[in-house]
Parts: sequence; C-alpha cells; structure tokens
Amino acid sequence: MQPQQPGYSSSRAYLELLADLPWQKASKEIELDLRAAQERLDRDHYGLVKVKQRIIEYLAVRKLKPDARGPVLCFVGPPGVGKTSLASSIASALGRKFVRISLGGVKDEADIRGHRRTYIGSMPGRLIDGLKRVAVCNPVMLLDEIDKTGSDIRGDPASALLEVLDPEQNKTFNDHYLNVPFDLSKVIFVATANRAQPIPPPLLDRMEVIELPGYTAEEKLSIAMRHLIPRVLEQHGLSSEFLQIPEGMVKLVIHRYTREAGVRNLERNLASLARAAAVRVAEQEQFVPLNKGMEGLATPLLENRLVDGAEVEMEVIPMGVNNQDISNTFRITSPLVVDEAMLEKVLGPPKFDGREAEQRVATPGVSVGLVWTSFGGEVQFVEATAMVGKGELHLTGQLGDVIKESAQIALTWVRTRAADLRLAATEGINLLEGRDVHIHFPAGAVPKDGPSAGVTLVTALVSLFSQKRMRSDTAMTGEMTLRGLVLPVGGIKDKILAAHRYGIRRVILPEKNLKDLAEVPSSVLNNLEIHLAKRMEDVLEQAFEGGCPWRQHSKL
Repeated sequence: MQPQQPGYSSSRAYLELLADLPWQKASKEIELDLRAAQERLDRDHYGLVKVKQRIIEYLAVRKLKPDARGPVLCFVGPPGVGKTSLASSIASALGRKFVRISLGGVKDEADIRGHRRTYIGSMPGRLIDGLKRVAVCNPVMLLDEIDKTGSDIRGDPASALLEVLDPEQNKTFNDHYLNVPFDLSKVIFVATANRAQPIPPPLLDRMEVIELPGYTAEEKLSIAMRHLIPRVLEQHGLSSEFLQIPEGMVKLVIHRYTREAGVRNLERNLASLARAAAVRVAEQEQFVPLNKGMEGLATPLLENRLVDGAEVEMEVIPMGVNNQDISNTFRITSPLVVDEAMLEKVLGPPKFDGREAEQRVATPGVSVGLVWTSFGGEVQFVEATAMVGKGELHLTGQLGDVIKESAQIALTWVRTRAADLRLAATEGINLLEGRDVHIHFPAGAVPKDGPSAGVTLVTALVSLFSQKRMRSDTAMTGEMTLRGLVLPVGGIKDKILAAHRYGIRRVILPEKNLKDLAEVPSSVLNNLEIHLAKRMEDVLEQAFEGGCPWRQHSKL
C-alpha cells in the first residue's frame, strides 16, 4: 500500500499490534518456594492470616500442577487495607509480570472488548492493550474496582467480563479490534472491590470472594511502626536521626485523629509530621562538631582554624548537584521527637474522643447501633423525640425504603407491647394519642439503608416512652420481625471492629450470628462483652442499666 492511501495508517497500526502481541511469549516462572512466599507476604503485609493462607494454598496448587486453571480471586474490603498490594505480592511470588487495569467508572463495553476497526479512532480493549505493554501472555492481571463498572446505551462492561473470567471461554477471547481469537487462559486474574453487592451475580459466581476486613488498633500500630513510618521518612528524605515518632504518639494519632478501617489517613497524618520535621531540618542552623580527619571537608582554611573537638557554626547546605556528599555529612545535634504538643500544632485539635457515645446518650430517646458501609463498620446513633401532634411518624436522615419500613415495624411493636412493657397503664391506651414521633439518623448528608437498625429503633423508642437512658457503653445490631424475633445480619466482624474503635465495651448481637464471632480477632473479643439476643426482650434487658425494670411484670 502507498503511504498516501486512506487506510494505510490504520492498517499499519493493526499489523503492528498483531506483531507486538505476545502470542506465545511467556515469562519464565521461578521455582515456587512456599516458605519464601510466606516470608514475603509477612514482610509486606501485617495480619490478614486467612488471606495469606488462601494465597499460599493457591501457590501450592500451582507448584504441583503448573497448568492448573486457578480460580479468579476477588479481594473485597474497605479502602486502604492492602487489596492492590496483595495482588502485586502474588505476581512477585510467582515471578510473573504485573499489570493493573482500573475499571472504576467504565461504562463502555468497548473498553473491555475494543472497538471495531470500521470506526475512526478505533482501539483495542484494555486487556489486549495491557498484554501488549507487559509483552508476555501469562502476567498477573489486576482488575481494580470491579464493583464500580456502570452500564448505559454503549453496553455493559460487567457482561463483557463474563467471557474474560470464565476459564471455559477465555481460551478464545475475541477482541473486536483484533478480530482473531486470543488465549487468555494463561493470565492469572485478580479482582478488587469495596463491596460485593453491586457486582452482578453471574460475574460474582465466576470469582472466589475473599473478605479483607478492617484493622484493629493494635494491628494499625504494628503496621505503622513496621511499614508506614520507615516509608514516610524515606519519602521525605528523613531518617530516624532527624525524626522519631514514639509508639505512644502513634497510638494517639490512631485514636484521636483517625477512625477508619484501613491505614491511609494514618499514613497521611504521619506524613504531616514528617513534613513539619523536614521544614525544621531544612531551616535549622546548628553547631556541628567537626574533626580534622573528616573527609570531603579538608580545606586549608578549616585546617588552620580547627582544633580537635571544637565547634564551628555551619549552615545546612541544600541538596544540590555538587554538594551531595557534603550535605550527607551534616547531622543535627538531636532528633526531633514528636510529643502531644507537636501533634496538636501540626494535626490540629483531636477530631475524636472516647466520650462521644456517653455525651450522645445523655438523654432518653437515643440508642447506639452498628452499621456496615463500603468503608467498613460504623457506629450509628438513632435519636427519637415526641411532640404534640396527630399520631404521625416522621423520619429524617436521608433514609432508604428498607430502613423506613424497619422504623414502622419498630413503632408497631412498641405500641403493641406498650402495656406489657409498662409504657402505658392499660392495654387500651394509645401511645401516639395527641403526639407525633420523630426519628432522626445523624448525619443527615449520608444516605442510609438496610434492615440491621431494627433493634436499635425499638430501643430508642422504648427509651423515649419510658424516659430511661440507654447504657452509653453498649451498641447493638440486628433485624427484627413484627413478632419480636431478632434475625441475623451481615458484616459482623466489621461492626465489632467499629465498636472497638469507638471504645464501646458491650455489643448486643442476634443469637444466630454467634458463628461469625470466630472471624473476630481474639484481642478484640477480650476487650468486649458480647450479649446474644433471640427476641427483642433480650435486647431491652441488656440495653438498659440494671436490666429491664419492667421485665418481671411482663406477660411476654
């Protein structure tokens, strides 16, 4: 073809892609050493025992049968718990190249399967483009944020991924741009997601979901001392000779300035301390002791003026092209040790304190619940108040349909049991006669939905009508039925970790969630008092100080 012909450039780009693709070229795998892989995982990641065990099992199968079709692992957990770095560790343990493909916000099917070459500006899909970049046909491919794909008139990327992640189909993956089958069966796919619910069920069925819950305060402390502080110091050109962050100060940062499942905000706060130290080191002028034998500083002027052990006023020279060796010679006389005063000066006043639950539950009508979000577990306060009205129920807090129905069920149950719970003198009295009830879920800007607030709503209403305060050291979760049964809910481990972060000592759980406590670290369970409830009356018995005062008179 002549270069002046219209289809020359597109045909040349297509042929170059065919020539560049790794049809048979594979990276040579190193001989798998499970002990070395375990040591590498322990060195790169703290905790996550079950996750590491599953990865080692996967590597063991690969060692015994190299051509085995492994499962597609999907790491699900809140941000900042190490999902992406785990996939990188798998690639390092296998000795394979690593390629990351971000699927967040992808709405076009052509991003997965490519555009047809009849279109102007057509390109191959991200999978084929990633294989071209790494130049091997057997990399470890990370499909990041697989739960955030969308769909519109241009197609559904999640449906296109069904062919990619199916071992029976991806041997002949057909990219629209390539238009010839490509074998993806040698690629090891690893996916990450914050939540499993948005992933379509057929796609979720092709993956093995591995939950990565949040870290405990003790685990965060170990991660900070082992990984975060050395990395932050290196990123800011510092060392332990310039800045020292004691273990006690890291604990204060964890408890007062961060309340998260992962460690990203903790790393940001440590970086703020490092920047403050970098300013001090860069601006400070010190009296540095110098000896005659120091190499790189021997000049006639200095030799004439130096006496052994003498002090000379010198300025810290900025790092430059010709003074690199000289700048490494200077040291400040004493490292900067972080204390509470520096924490408040650099990070500001504490954002969280351990008395929040006690202050919020100081009046009747407030209860403490546990909820699950894509960022891990959270503590949710529920406020209820009564006022003169016509017997209506008002709900605020940007609530979904499920939680609104839970509030209706809770109010109906309390009205039905009013006499038995001694909230009314006789059974014929209407609790809502002449008054309205308003239930609010702070914070109002955060959308909320789900059935796990049922027991929390009942406790808030009983506290309101009886004018008795709920215990401030207690939190609860569970769905309830119209007959008062407490049903199990999900996310127990994340919710218990959230209660532990908030300093709550007692947690009320549905009885059928007892099996989920096996996943909670023993260090957390040792600091908590777990109470199991089969019926709503069991929840009320544990939620109020001294037990339920009306229990002995109840007919239930």
